[in-house]
Amino acid sequence: MNAAAPAPAVLYTPGFAHYNIAWSPFHTARIAVASSANYGIVGNGRLHVASAFMGPAGMGNVKLDKFYETQDGLYDLAWSEVHENQLVTASGDGSIKLWDVMLNTLPIRAWHEHTREVYGVDWSNIKKDQFVSCCMDGTVKVWNPEHPRSLATLQAHHACVYQALFSPHQPDLIATCSGDGTVRLFDLRTPSFAPTSNSFTAPLSAAALTIPAAPSEELSLDWNKYRPLVLASAGLDKVVKVWDCRMVQLGGPGNAVGGQCENRFLGHEYAVRKVQWSPHRPDLLATGAYDMTSRVWSTNPPAGQGNLVRIHDSHTEFVVGCAWSLYEEGVLATCSWDCKLNIFRV
Repeated sequence: MNAAAPAPAVLYTPGFAHYNIAWSPFHTARIAVASSANYGIVGNGRLHVASAFMGPAGMGNVKLDKFYETQDGLYDLAWSEVHENQLVTASGDGSIKLWDVMLNTLPIRAWHEHTREVYGVDWSNIKKDQFVSCCMDGTVKVWNPEHPRSLATLQAHHACVYQALFSPHQPDLIATCSGDGTVRLFDLRTPSFAPTSNSFTAPLSAAALTIPAAPSEELSLDWNKYRPLVLASAGLDKVVKVWDCRMVQLGGPGNAVGGQCENRFLGHEYAVRKVQWSPHRPDLLATGAYDMTSRVWSTNPPAGQGNLVRIHDSHTEFVVGCAWSLYEEGVLATCSWDCKLNIFRV
């Protein structure tokens, strides 16, 4: 681990606790932050758009370009894979909004099908005209930004769905994690209901694979960008897990239970709120946790070294988001309830 790392570049947004961050897939320095007043419990939200520049020695700076006010807190965001200036946000009032950062006013489109807080959004990097959202009511919805209504709805879990992500390798595969402690894979080509779901009022959609990931809530997951059907998850049990799901039979009847745990990383002292694989290396994983730290792990460390690569402990509140730069290898951004965005080189 690095003994003395340079201080991170910091963006401070007083009064608005951060919930997640996203680097633009089109602009090397553009980054956006979803935030909420009063820690997202009550009050309005704010979408920040900033520019970040990192020097080769690790020193950098970040400046706020603009921000947009919302009536309810923002919990997540995702940049469009089609339009370089557009992104979607997930809100506590159940709405999803599409923004154009070249405009200074209201969102250009809004949807309000979810009945509870929307916790996650993710834009497909294969089917670039689709994005997915997940909600506290257990549903997952697939959208096209040009359509007024969702394309599909999955009753993925009976508990809150904290994250839903399109596979970077399979265009019709979505992974979810939930308050029920499971990670599930859904194949959109075979929508059906699970035979074990006997609730007439809220039947569960059939999952291609269900991973019993934890005895408590699983708060985050991410697909490995280089190894198909390998993903990481983490949650209240403080353990970061790497899952090999290659046994799943896509296009089949589904409802399989399994997933082989390849790695377990221990070290966080409280719940792990965010996991994200590096877009540049298959072995590198970043996490953010309620112990106010962000950590970087390697699944394949050099001989004689442990899995823990770096601890970033500059935040003074829960670290709830982390995101690797898509263009600059080794540049990591973290965000926290301390209203600070930190950007540093690992």
